[in-house]
Amino acid sequence: MIKRITAVLVACSLVFVTLCQQSAFARSNPEKQALFAQKVKASIINLGVGQSSRIAIKLRDKTKLAGYISEIGESSFVVTDLEGVRATTVAYRDVVQVKGNNLSTGAKVAIGVAIAVGVIITLYLVRGAFCDGC
Repeated sequence: MIKRITAVLVACSLVFVTLCQQSAFARSNPEKQALFAQKVKASIINLGVGQSSRIAIKLRDKTKLAGYISEIGESSFVVTDLEGVRATTVAYRDVVQVKGNNLSTGAKVAIGVAIAVGVIITLYLVRGAFCDGC
């Protein structure tokens, strides 16, 4: 019975992956670039503005920029180097790779919850080791 369920799940997964890949291959190159530019814009907005929003990007012309996001616009954003000397305006469509160096709020909350759970479990185990009848 378990083998049959597993086989059905694997078959469904293969069909789903095949259908998703066909729709990705059907897109033209300008459509792919526009979709990627929207993803870049969403990730830039997610990082936010200010010196705490550090970023490293690679552009289509193989240029690499590092610094922080100082301004976010509709079609471009501004990357300022860490010294605050040079500001470069970058169009979303020119970006090939984005690496943000700060964590999202959800990631910070997840890390905090994991630490709290670890502390509670540790305290429970220590209490149980020292107090048999408590």
